[in-house]
Amino acid sequence: MADWIADVLGEEFEQLTLELGDDDQGPVVATLVRALPPAQGWWDRLRGRRPLLDDVDVLYVHGWSDYFFQKRLARFWTARGARFFALDLRKYGRSLRDGQTPGYVADLATYDEDIAAALDAMGHAIDGSDSRRLVLLGHSTGGLTLSLWASRHPDAADAVILNSPWLEFQIAPVRAAIAPMVELQARLRPREVAPQVDLGFYSRAQQEVADPDDPMEVNPLWRPTQTMAVYAGWLHAILSGHRTVASGLSIPVPVCVLLSARSAVPTRWSDELTAADSVLVVDDIARAALRLGSSVTVERIDGALHDVFLSRREAREDAYRRLERWVTGWQASGGALVQR
Repeated sequence: MADWIADVLGEEFEQLTLELGDDDQGPVVATLVRALPPAQGWWDRLRGRRPLLDDVDVLYVHGWSDYFFQKRLARFWTARGARFFALDLRKYGRSLRDGQTPGYVADLATYDEDIAAALDAMGHAIDGSDSRRLVLLGHSTGGLTLSLWASRHPDAADAVILNSPWLEFQIAPVRAAIAPMVELQARLRPREVAPQVDLGFYSRAQQEVADPDDPMEVNPLWRPTQTMAVYAGWLHAILSGHRTVASGLSIPVPVCVLLSARSAVPTRWSDELTAADSVLVVDDIARAALRLGSSVTVERIDGALHDVFLSRREAREDAYRRLERWVTGWQASGGALVQR
């Protein structure tokens, strides 16, 4: 395995390249980024004081047309003693190689290999037999991917936290109608570009609410202002995932879903887009979230964007308060609902 090296995010962060073999476009890799908690002081060790989450590892998976760059999110976890890891999936961000179709897979289960490689590098077993607890944290498409994965691997994780997970198509009643057409197109011409309209308003909204005291540097090659091209094969994989969620998943551990309080349709620019989710229909996502498992908490955050942790300061602070409250309760309850 390759060695950990310095990451583009700075001295707190390191990255590890995970070799995944070849596909029809050449060598495939994923990239694992890590941030470790600060060393505990000798006085706290002497008194037997332990950080809240000192036996916890977090694995974060980004959304579509995205990669990991949220340093403050990592620091939320490391400040409480957890080890934080973020996975740039194959053909995204740090893992994108020349000649590859950005973000393309024809089946979300393809990412099982990426996740397995990440867990192996973290020292985790998929059967949950290791001593450290695992929290899965996914945003948007990453939330869909991790939800499906956690349901298929019920012993692996101890909690699942989802930031605006893409659990349902934007026009839910249309999904069943368009699915056969998308499936046929995916079989015949999987890399044919599907129609989409992105005027760049979501990126503009993030810029409008950016906090100068908490700056974020984004690589536009890895996270373009307008979304990456959508291909028929990939869209079919997403719709298949939505259908599976609609049928009901069986995630046996506690799930926390963080969502904006409202959605806004991005047909033209307005200030409304700076205080709402302009990507998903959040009411549909809230309903779909209840099909994930037997213990689901849905937190609706007033004024939040699609990525709740990139919202205006007030909404962002509210999101972190709610996350801390949920994590503290999860920790106090023993960290899981099931005894392994």
